[in-house]
Formats: sequence, structure tokens, C-alpha cells
Amino acid sequence: MVHPRVLHALSTPLLGHLDPAFLALMNDIQALLRVVFQTKNHFTIAVSGTGSAGMEASIVNIVEPGDAVIIGVNGLFGTRLATIVERCGGKAILVEAPWGQILEPDAIEAALRRSSPVKAVAIVHAETSTGAWQPLEPIANLCRNHDTLFVVDAVTSLGGAPVEVDRLGIDVCYSATQKCLSCPPGLSPFTLSDRALAAIRARRTPCQSWYLDMALIADYWAEGSRAYHHTAPISMLYALREALRLVEEEGLPARFTRHRLNGDALAAGLTELGLSPLPPLEHRLPMLTCVTVPAHIPEAKIRASLLSTYGIEIGGGLGPLKGKVWRIGLMGESSTEAYVLTLLKALEDLFIRDGWLSTPGTALRAAARIYGRKKP
Repeated sequence: MVHPRVLHALSTPLLGHLDPAFLALMNDIQALLRVVFQTKNHFTIAVSGTGSAGMEASIVNIVEPGDAVIIGVNGLFGTRLATIVERCGGKAILVEAPWGQILEPDAIEAALRRSSPVKAVAIVHAETSTGAWQPLEPIANLCRNHDTLFVVDAVTSLGGAPVEVDRLGIDVCYSATQKCLSCPPGLSPFTLSDRALAAIRARRTPCQSWYLDMALIADYWAEGSRAYHHTAPISMLYALREALRLVEEEGLPARFTRHRLNGDALAAGLTELGLSPLPPLEHRLPMLTCVTVPAHIPEAKIRASLLSTYGIEIGGGLGPLKGKVWRIGLMGESSTEAYVLTLLKALEDLFIRDGWLSTPGTALRAAARIYGRKKP
């Protein structure tokens, strides 16, 4: 869901993308993005494109032909990172874990030692395909010890869980506007450390992409000396500024707590319905709950009924999890107690109708216990 203030911002009259008033808007966005990324990185911008553009920008700018890059693969989006590395002529070294599990630091360290020199390690912080929440700090420390760039996909986590770019020493981090920032899709928040910028400027070969070449885009986003690179998506940038203002008004700690509370309540209710979370409890995302669906439940049929009867859309499984899991997002404006209880009530109704649940209210009571325990 998108806040009405963000929708209203989309209707703001257009300006030229080099108009002084628009350049001031860009300054606002950079400052607000630094707050959300928890960074002081000068190079903090919104890439013109969705989260996948941010992903591609992160790889094409730092990877040259022959560069070795360790990719953590425990879901769909790690696989996509590896594909982009190979298309750049780099060598993707896969460190894999079962879908729904996290990547172990020992496995990353072994790959670093075995494959030195390694240009970068790329990890998905919040794996959207499985609901797994990857710890970053141990891997960040390994990257520093091995003089390797650390690339983090924060598409699903930014604004809903701590990312802490500066504290962890993340070198490249990208996200998307349509997840926990609750802005329409179309921009990718993106930040580079000074170390990453130095690596980009020291390239021996041109960046594979002209449009996503950060050495060129830097001149457009550089305050005080902006040079034309491409026509910016004016309306989307107005919307992003308003979405970021809403994040700042709520405050990151309160926002993180809200996502955690609603995620816990949803998971408790779903468990009562026999839908157990796929990732282990300690590595379960707060903003995206992935649950296994018992074989006797026609998962696609139930999802279709939720949409047609109740107006509720939840995601099915991807890749090897297709037909086996549901992925339920509670992100940004959608992370509310009302949505949690509405979904659980709808599922109870459908489960009672088809004979999979005999006692109504069990899921709702489980969620209510979480809310009662954690509310001030």
C-alpha cells in the first residue's frame, strides 16, 4: 500500500530535470536516503529504474572481465546476481545454502581463501523468495579482512529492518521503492562507499552499461555541479521524497519495531493453521513471512479465493518452492495489525469451509496474544 501523501506527491506539477527547484529536490532525497541507509556516504542516490536496475548497477560498475565475485545463493535473487556477474565477463563463485536457510560465514571464508583475489562478495540481506534474513556483520568483517568489496541487496529490508551501511562497512547497497518504503515501483535507492567509488574510478575497462555507469551518473547527482546524463523520472522522485519523509517522521527504531510486531503476530496465527514458517525462527524476516503449505491444501486455489473474495493478494512460491509455500508481505504501509487480522480471518473462513479447521478464532487468538504481550 502507498500512503495518500505519496500518491498526492505523484501529481505535483512537473519541472525540468535541471530546474534549480528540482535540483533542490534531489538534495532532499539524498539527505533522506542517507538516514534510511544509516550512512554518511556522499554517493547516495536514487537510480532511475526498479530494484533490478540497482542490482545490475551494483555489479556492472565494480566487475570487470576476469574478476572473481563470491555470490551467496540461498534463493532466487542470489542466482540473479550470479547471472549478471557472468554477463559482465566476471567469474561467479557460488556459495550455496538450501532455500530458506542462511549462508554460513565459514563457507564464505573458505571461498575467500580458496579463490583469492576476490573483487567482491555479494549477499541478499532479505531473500524475497524464501523469507530468510541473512546476518551481515560476520560477512562484512570477512570482506574487510580480505580487502574485498561487500555488496548487499537490501531490496526487501530497507526501511523495515536495520541495514546500517556505515557501521557494517557495506561498500555497495541497493534497494527498491515499492517494498518497505511504500512508494510505487520505479526507483532504486543506491549508495556507494568511498572504497567502492575508488574501485570504479580505477577500472581498466569501461562500464558495460552506459545508462547505469555510476562514474557518469555521479556528475548528475553531484551537488553544485550537475551535468546532464539522462532525463530523471520527475514524478517518481517527488513520490520518493514524500515516502522518505514519512519514514523519517515515524523514526527508524519505531518502524523496525512495528514490522517485527506484525510479522510475529502473523507467523503465530499462521502456525495455528498448520502453516509453519520456512526459515528458522532466528532468521525469519519481519516484513515477509514465507510459510510451507501442507500437501492437502490446494495453495493456488486458496490464493485465488483470497483475491477474488476478500481482495487480498499473497505470493506463491518461486523456483523449487513453487506450489509449496506462500509468501506474505507486510511492508511499510501494509504492515498493520488490521491487515494481519483481516488475512487470518479470511484464511480461517476458507479453511473452515473446506474442512481443514474445525474451531474458528484459533489463528486470531494466537495473533492477539502477540499483540497483547508486545504492545506498550
